[in-house]
Amino acid sequence: MHLFSRLFHTLLRSVITWRASPASTSIGLLFLIFLSVNIAASFLLRQARIDLTENQLYTLSAGSRDILNRIAEPIHLDFYYSQALSSEAPALRMAAQRVRDLLDEIVTASRGQISLTVIDPEPFSDTEDMAISRGLVGRPLPSGELFYFGLVGTNRVDSTEVISTFPREREQYLEYDLIRMIDNLNTPRKPVLGVMSNLPLDTGAGGLLAAMRGQSQPFLIYSELIDRFTVEFLPPDVQKIPSKIDVLLLAHPRPLNEPQVYAVDQFIMRGGRLIAFIDPYSEVSLTAGPNGAPLQGYTEQSSLPQLLAHWGVRYRADEIVADKTFAQRVAAGGDARRQLVDYVLWMGLGPSAFNKDDVVLSNIDLINIGSVGHFTFQPNPDQKGLSFTPLMSSSPDSMLIPRDTVVAGPRPDDLLRDFVPSKSPFVIAGRLHGALRSAFDGPPEAVDTSAAFIDRNDHANIILVADSDFFDDRFWVTEQVYLGQRFAVPMADNAKFLMNAVENMMGSDALISLRGRERAVRSFARVDAIRRQAEAQYLAEEQALYAQIEAAQQELDRLERSSAVGNTAEDVRKRYRLELQDARKALRQVQGNLRRDIDRLGTSMRWLNIALVPTVILMVSLIVMWRRRQRRQATQKSGGFHMVGDGQ
Repeated sequence: MHLFSRLFHTLLRSVITWRASPASTSIGLLFLIFLSVNIAASFLLRQARIDLTENQLYTLSAGSRDILNRIAEPIHLDFYYSQALSSEAPALRMAAQRVRDLLDEIVTASRGQISLTVIDPEPFSDTEDMAISRGLVGRPLPSGELFYFGLVGTNRVDSTEVISTFPREREQYLEYDLIRMIDNLNTPRKPVLGVMSNLPLDTGAGGLLAAMRGQSQPFLIYSELIDRFTVEFLPPDVQKIPSKIDVLLLAHPRPLNEPQVYAVDQFIMRGGRLIAFIDPYSEVSLTAGPNGAPLQGYTEQSSLPQLLAHWGVRYRADEIVADKTFAQRVAAGGDARRQLVDYVLWMGLGPSAFNKDDVVLSNIDLINIGSVGHFTFQPNPDQKGLSFTPLMSSSPDSMLIPRDTVVAGPRPDDLLRDFVPSKSPFVIAGRLHGALRSAFDGPPEAVDTSAAFIDRNDHANIILVADSDFFDDRFWVTEQVYLGQRFAVPMADNAKFLMNAVENMMGSDALISLRGRERAVRSFARVDAIRRQAEAQYLAEEQALYAQIEAAQQELDRLERSSAVGNTAEDVRKRYRLELQDARKALRQVQGNLRRDIDRLGTSMRWLNIALVPTVILMVSLIVMWRRRQRRQATQKSGGFHMVGDGQ
């Protein structure tokens, strides 16, 4: 500031002592003011920023600032970026600039708790050796050199977090990845998530045998969990939930015996939080292993009958919810004209299915699930302080299908033909909260009674979900492998919901708002409605066609049984062919109408964007200009401007 003051006074003296015309003096003063403002801004507004990007890419969310404000010990970040090689990779240079800009924002918002060093690991240098030793992965360039683009974070207790490279596929999750790294460094002890599951979450479809060979591919949702939490699998014969467990996740568990039910009950009574995924028909459990069959010990169903009944939650393991509104699109199979068809047993739940008042769903756009059950709540007389809040529900255009029908593998079109909507939604997930009494009067036999029995928890918190296919990679994510690293590229928010739920149960909601900045697949509701209406008509026409074929065939069979000869049988055959030809023509017309309706809608949307919206903006601008002109003219007429002559 002292330098700025001296420079200002020097320029001011020069202008004052400069003998020139008044016009020249005015120009000099304007130049002096302009220069002074720029110099002052460089000092006073150094930290000021304006983010003019459409999605506020360089503006930290409230959740990020909350985490940065809670940093207790200094954190150091080393950003490895091969700047000397950036001329060979313009796209990487732009991506690196975005990372650097966001890191600068983070450093500024941390108020001195985070420091940043930018390192250029030149080829065959000590810094390149250091980058490799710290787990960074170089990207090969056409010249044969390796381009490094990653981040290493450390804290004072020598904990290290590494982003080996920034893949293009995860660009939309950049802020979340960076803040999660910082939050992990700021939390020396990761919260412990206990897991009881009969799904191969940690080994994938290969199971334990593949894991022993080093060939296991864990579920990607499990990879997300272990990056954020300490995950501890509880043994199948566990009879007590360890006290270090903060949240218990039941992910399609085996049937629990009485001591295990008691262990879960007492975990809740001690104040533990529970997230349970149970399923009337778990398709993911049937995933073929290395020998082409499901893994040994698989279970198609899961439930918590004793606990659910005590809590007042009704769950039927022999009923599965089907939904036309949220039906996922699957391969039609055998019909070349219809590549995709609605499969009402698999749902892509959209925003209207979610309770947005609950924080775990506040930023969720899409969750993909399959063959799901449902819950109803009828509070028991001794559970007066317990309430049940729906979290996810089907649409009113849904119905219940017997489990045996689903196990038989019906065709998608068969399900649509027999569909009779219930006109009311079914609750697929919900939250139990409030005062909860134990399901036991005391410890059952054959249970260690050294721990005190607890009969009540006034602040119970339990999340129930009637599905386990939720965890299946094919339902929510595509896997990208780059330079030997696995990256999850979500097409739905399954992992986001689970991470939200666990963090909410852990008592930390800060990262939830960051996940809301991710992109999710959004459907076009109007287009879907037109498509479903046309396909319903298509199915009706198809069913009518089958009826005509069957009637004609029956008549033909009757004539043949009666030994009919002559032109009569041939006339029936001709009529059958004509009916078949007319029905197929009607089917083609329905399909053509479907395409025309969607094309017409697309054309309308293009005109809205290209012509109508700009036209409306132009008209509004012209109206505003006209009104301003009218006000100026009215002001002039009323004497608002007083013209003064040179002589006055």
